[in-house]
Amino acid sequence: MKPVTLGLIVGNRGFFPSHLCKTGRAEMLGTLQQAGFRVVALNTKETEHGSIESLEDAEKCAQLLAANAGKIDGLLVTLPNFGDERAVANAIKWSGLKVPVLIQAFPDVAGKMTLADRRDSFCGKMSVCNNLRQYNIPFSLTTLHTVAPGDKSFKEDLARFAGVCRIMRGLKNLRIGALGARPAAFNTVRYSEKLLQKYGVTIETLDLFDLMGQVNKLPDKDRAIQKKLAAIKGYTEVHDVPQAALLKMAKLGVAIDNWIKASRLHATAIQCWTAMEEFYGVVPCACMSMLSNSLLPSGCEVDVVGALAMYILVQASGRPSALVDWNNNYGDDPDKGVLFHCSNLPKDLFAGATMDYQAIIAGVVGKENSYGTVVGRLKAQPFTYLRVSTDDVAGVMRAYVGEGELTNDELDTFGGYGVCKVNDLQKLLRHICDHGFEHHVAINPAETASAVEEALTRYLGWEVYRHS
Repeated sequence: MKPVTLGLIVGNRGFFPSHLCKTGRAEMLGTLQQAGFRVVALNTKETEHGSIESLEDAEKCAQLLAANAGKIDGLLVTLPNFGDERAVANAIKWSGLKVPVLIQAFPDVAGKMTLADRRDSFCGKMSVCNNLRQYNIPFSLTTLHTVAPGDKSFKEDLARFAGVCRIMRGLKNLRIGALGARPAAFNTVRYSEKLLQKYGVTIETLDLFDLMGQVNKLPDKDRAIQKKLAAIKGYTEVHDVPQAALLKMAKLGVAIDNWIKASRLHATAIQCWTAMEEFYGVVPCACMSMLSNSLLPSGCEVDVVGALAMYILVQASGRPSALVDWNNNYGDDPDKGVLFHCSNLPKDLFAGATMDYQAIIAGVVGKENSYGTVVGRLKAQPFTYLRVSTDDVAGVMRAYVGEGELTNDELDTFGGYGVCKVNDLQKLLRHICDHGFEHHVAINPAETASAVEEALTRYLGWEVYRHS
């Protein structure tokens, strides 16, 4: 994924030693560079030590940030000394940027509290935050009130903030494709396009009939078809799948790829049953799995908001997401359950995966018409789960997020599956039922709940339940 670019604002105040801004700026730049960030900052010729204090300094900083608005994903305010709260607030306001802001303050050293080395950043941080609240500028805080750039705690703060920035960057002008009609039996995946549009998420629809018309026009020997066929065969084990079914998958995959490219889509939600199996003869799961594995999330059963949750988790971690069901209890353990889908899960989440037929739907349409699932057991590892929902009646976006663990507990079943452990799972399940959340949930093999919660609440204003 594209590296995160931060605009660096170095606060200064004349009552305090400005040499701290020189060393502090250098230390912070070194930390950011080591962490892989790109940085836009005033140079030391434009203002004293590249810091800001006066209205003139703030204006120079704002102009620099505005000139690089297309590059900047977030702002980092660093306070090597008390800092001038007005300069910081004005620089951000005048820049016009609407991006996440992280406030960091350097710690004082007990043996260096004389006028020559005293920082008072501890106090100055409160003043900066007070002014940002007055200016209605949302901001994030470090875990510790004061923390040095090289501290482990600050590096963890930076990693979380990078996730916040990627989420907010990703949601700008997000376009999700909805392919086909919602399955009649799935009222649970209803959603509000207008409410999503309020937050910048555009839904591009395509009738399944239109897509199948394009599929049927594609010749078997077409170069794109043969390339996709090779990609499918190289993606996972396909020895037990008929060649005719693989060719159908390749045509379907090319048609979906063409739609994604033409419509500038970042994620998709697809009508996966039963019309496609009955009248075309394969399931779309393998094509969807490949999309999700390449960080273009694809959710089944036209669960558009499920695909949105998948996408948010991808932005937070840079790793593929899956959409699964909270599906079964696991024996008597109240904190364990079974995650399951038929499945279109990305192969990177599996301990080992093969292509097979969709066992559930085969009883209706026949095994020969249901090849294309990617099945296996989910790899044992920590994960984050997220569900997003549009509350149309209240006119708000709701979500819940938390972290758990995929385990190696024994399980004999089919499809894409895994045993999960979530602390106080029964409380989470009650919350899901009490608030009418869907049975689908997006999962991602990384621990990013803090970044997700921060982005969705602080910068979007969504109503989020954090389970912990």
